[in-house]
Amino acid sequence: MEHADERREVLQRELEKVTGDYRKAAEALSAKRREAARKLTRLVREELAQLGMEKTRLEVHFESLLEGRAGPRGVDEIEFRISPNPGEELRPLEKIASGGEISRLMLALKTVVGMNRPGASRRAARTFIFDEVDSGIGGRVAESVGQRLKRLARDGQVLCVTHLPQIACFADQHYYVEKFERAGRTLTAVTQLASEKDRVRELARMLSGSQITDAVLKHAAAMLKHGESNH
Repeated sequence: MEHADERREVLQRELEKVTGDYRKAAEALSAKRREAARKLTRLVREELAQLGMEKTRLEVHFESLLEGRAGPRGVDEIEFRISPNPGEELRPLEKIASGGEISRLMLALKTVVGMNRPGASRRAARTFIFDEVDSGIGGRVAESVGQRLKRLARDGQVLCVTHLPQIACFADQHYYVEKFERAGRTLTAVTQLASEKDRVRELARMLSGSQITDAVLKHAAAMLKHGESNH
């Protein structure tokens, strides 16, 4: 109690010093984040163009936190904003993007991050689940999506639900999901297509429906061979 005033002055000086150190570190971190955001945005836009979203605009929006809200992660509040169509303003990603758009954006982000992390440890591999990633696409774009999923699977596990043979042909394992009715109940069965013959026939069915001709089977076999050669 006798030295409270002196102690208060010492603590005040220490507080001012560490506050200044924090501010410098936070500003340096913010500058690096903004630089990385510019690079990330450019690369992701290039990837999105290959995924059938060439007109999509993406922005990493920075908002400086008010005094007292900053913490160990710095002074930045970051939000991904997107405009899927020309003429639309940028809006928060989670409020505007559809399921298929979010899946393709995630695929683009993971592809870019993976390409720029050489030597990343496989022990840090994660599982990615893509549903409706093929929504509204086909042809060349679908093949591009399949190639990127294959690339992402090199250092992780990818589970993808798809109706497109251009994507399915790139899988290492192929499962057929069937819904049917039995005794008044709707059931779902999942069957692994273990043989090459089964996979070719399923790809052919995905290509042409119930009418499977020799020409379609040959096309399906060529697709599977092409998918397996993309390692």
